[in-house]
Amino acid sequence: MRDASGLNGGIVAIFVTVYVGMILGGLPRLKLNRSGIALLGAIAVIGIGAVSTEEAARTVDLPTMLLLFSFMVVSAQLRLGGFYVAVTQRVAALPMGCTGLLGALIAVSGALSAIFSNDVICLAMTPVVVQLCWQRGFAPVPFLVGLACAANIGSAATLIGNPQNMLIGSLMHLHFGDYLRQALLPVSLSLGVLWAWLVWGPQVDQAGESALVAAGLAPPAGVARAGQGPDLDAADVFPFDTWQTIKGLTVATALLAVFLFTGWPREVAALVGAGVLLMSRRFHSSHVMGFVDWELLVLFAGLFVVNHAFASTGLAADAVALLATQGVHLNEPGPLLIAGVTLSNLVSNVPAVMLLLPHLQGPQAGSTLALVSTLAGNLLLVGSIANLIVVDLAQKGGVQIDWRDHARIGVPVTALTLAVLWLTLR
Repeated sequence: MRDASGLNGGIVAIFVTVYVGMILGGLPRLKLNRSGIALLGAIAVIGIGAVSTEEAARTVDLPTMLLLFSFMVVSAQLRLGGFYVAVTQRVAALPMGCTGLLGALIAVSGALSAIFSNDVICLAMTPVVVQLCWQRGFAPVPFLVGLACAANIGSAATLIGNPQNMLIGSLMHLHFGDYLRQALLPVSLSLGVLWAWLVWGPQVDQAGESALVAAGLAPPAGVARAGQGPDLDAADVFPFDTWQTIKGLTVATALLAVFLFTGWPREVAALVGAGVLLMSRRFHSSHVMGFVDWELLVLFAGLFVVNHAFASTGLAADAVALLATQGVHLNEPGPLLIAGVTLSNLVSNVPAVMLLLPHLQGPQAGSTLALVSTLAGNLLLVGSIANLIVVDLAQKGGVQIDWRDHARIGVPVTALTLAVLWLTLR
C-alpha cells in the first residue's frame, strides 16, 4: 500500500508540474517550451514505473496523430505552392474601404481555417496583412487581431480546423457532417459579430473618418501614411504555382468529400492524401515535411502519456464524481462551457481538451467542447497559438501588439461569441 501511495504521489507531482508548465509556457530556469515539458513529463512517468513503454505507446491515439500529420502535409503543399499568399493578396487588392476589406479578410481567413487549420492560415496571411495595412494607410492592430480571432472562430466549423477538434472528433467518433451542420450557424454568426464589433463597437463614435480612427481602423493624420512599412520577407512568401496549388486543392477537396459522404476512416483517407502529395517531382519530401509542426505532435504524445498516468490514480474520476454530487455535471452545456473557457485560458485549449475528454459522454458534449474550447482561444493573447503567431510575425513587420491591444478586442468578442453559441445550443 505504501508503494502504491508513493507512486501515486509521484504521478501527481509530475502531472502538476507539467500543467504548471502549460500555464506558464515553460519552467523557471529551464529552456523548455510546452512541447518539451510534455515530453519530459512522459519520460518521468515512464521512468518512475507508472507506465511501461508498451503502455505509453498504446495511450497515444494514433488516428489523431495521423490526421494531424496528414493535414500538416496538405497545408505545407498549399503554402509552398503560394496559395495562401495569393489569396490574401487578391483580397488586399479588392477596391474596398477599410471596413469592407476587414469584412473580406475575416470571411476568407475564417473559411480557410475551417479546412487548413487556424495556425497555418495565420502563419501565411499575417505578413501580407501587415503589408496591406502599411500600403493602404490602415491602422494594423484591428486587422491583425481580427485575423487571429477570425481564424480561431472559423476553425471551429469543422473537425479538421484545429488540433483540439481533430482530437475530439477522433476520440469521440463524431460524424463529420453532423458536426459541420451544428457548428455552421454559431460560427457564421460569430464571424459577423467579430466584424460588427470592430466596426461598430461602443468605442466608435459613428462620425465618419473620426469613427474609423476611434475604432483603430484608420490611422490619425501623420501617424501611419500609406506606402510606409517593410516589404514582405522572402521567407514568408512562395511564388504562386498553379499546378502545385491545383494538386493540393484537389486532394483537400477529395478528403472533404470522403469525410462527408463515406465511412472511410478520416485518418486513413488523410494519410493516403498526404502520400499522394509527397510523391512530387517539384518539392522534395524533406522540404514539405520541414513545415510539419513536429513539436505539436510531441506535445500531443507527451500529454497522452501524462494524462493516462494521472487517470490511473483515480483522482480525476473522484473529482468529477464529487462535482456530480453537488449537481455539477460536465456533460451539461453550462458547466462544460465554464470549464472549457477556464481551462483553455489557463493551460491552452489542447491540454484543456485532453483533461476534459475522458469525463464526457455523447456527441453533443463533444461538439460543445469543440466549439467552446476554440472560441475561448480569443479571450487572452495566450489562449491560442494562432494569436501568438500573429503577434510574432507582426513584430517582424514593425507592428507591436501587446496583451492589452488583444484584450480590447478579444475579451468582448469572446463574450459575445460564447453568448451566440449558448443561444444556438439552447
